[in-house]
Amino acid sequence: MSASAGTGVFILSLMSIPICFLFNSLIYSNSFEAFFFAGCSAVLILAIAARFMLKRKAVDPLFYVFAVHAFLSVVNLIIGLEQDNIIDGFVTFYLREANPHINTAHGHMISFWDGCVHYLMYLLMIAAITWGDSYRAIGLYWVGSFLMSAIVYILGNAVGKYGTQVSPLFLLHMLYISVTVWACFRVFSQPSTQDVQWTSIQEAERKGLLHRPLDLLFIIYLIPAFAFCVFRGLVVLDCSSKWCQSYSQHYEPYLKDPSAYPKVQMLVGMLYSGPYYIITLYGLMVPGCEWMPDLTLLHSGALAQAQFTHIGASLHTRTPFSYRVPAGGQPLFLLVNILYTVVPQALCYRCCTRPAFFLRPMADKKTE
Repeated sequence: MSASAGTGVFILSLMSIPICFLFNSLIYSNSFEAFFFAGCSAVLILAIAARFMLKRKAVDPLFYVFAVHAFLSVVNLIIGLEQDNIIDGFVTFYLREANPHINTAHGHMISFWDGCVHYLMYLLMIAAITWGDSYRAIGLYWVGSFLMSAIVYILGNAVGKYGTQVSPLFLLHMLYISVTVWACFRVFSQPSTQDVQWTSIQEAERKGLLHRPLDLLFIIYLIPAFAFCVFRGLVVLDCSSKWCQSYSQHYEPYLKDPSAYPKVQMLVGMLYSGPYYIITLYGLMVPGCEWMPDLTLLHSGALAQAQFTHIGASLHTRTPFSYRVPAGGQPLFLLVNILYTVVPQALCYRCCTRPAFFLRPMADKKTE
């Protein structure tokens, strides 16, 4: 594919701005049926536009999936900006008719994450496809981020106070999730591009833990991180411990928000991050765990999305005042949560840029 195809996707994504404004102006005072018809018409118009703008057929069908997702990411950014009253008249009808989730602090932060971070990831993956490069690493990071967002969104809608107010637009969102899950499997099927010399692997495997001080620091971090994710899971499960009650009252009252999104977020984190920390401890101590780079990519992407949403929603004005972080507890809240977010990103960077310790020589693979 030529570079013009990637440029066409970028231009196509920016078309969402005038399209949102146009359709909002046309159907602002009309019914949901008119909105649904307008949405289908917009998709048809975009498909035709994409056909003319992207004349060459993409080898990888994910090119088209990422192109559509890039367009929708800009729409999500518009939603977030209008919710903050920075702009007006672009998605007013959607905000009035959509699932109430989008108007919560949790949904608000997801809109910004998808509109900024996911949008950048889509453009990077499109650029990699265009130039014939591998997009496995950034793809796995995006997969982790998307899966965390989707799981919390679906379960939060099912068990939270908005569970009975799900609109027909939720079905369209489920179609979006289904297509994206298919894209996740396509990303997993991409071959690994790790190319490390056999001598480097042998040298890395001979080093003990004391000769790998950075890995030792990561191991020391993983133990309190495991305790922290389990502790917050116990808090949302209404543990009667004084520590749990004091923590939720003085540092993270958002964990008790009745929308149920923070509760689901912490439970998913406990069931996912908890086992991850134990497995990672093993991977950092025993050489030859080839799954470590991929696993850290998935987890760091999921945790980055989860923590961005959680920190933002805990402080956002859309969260009721009684569930926001108290002013006196904000320094400790930010310190703990930022460290809990940043260190896994550093661990992921270490595993992906210096994977020799986690690889096995080709002779060992052939023997198996």
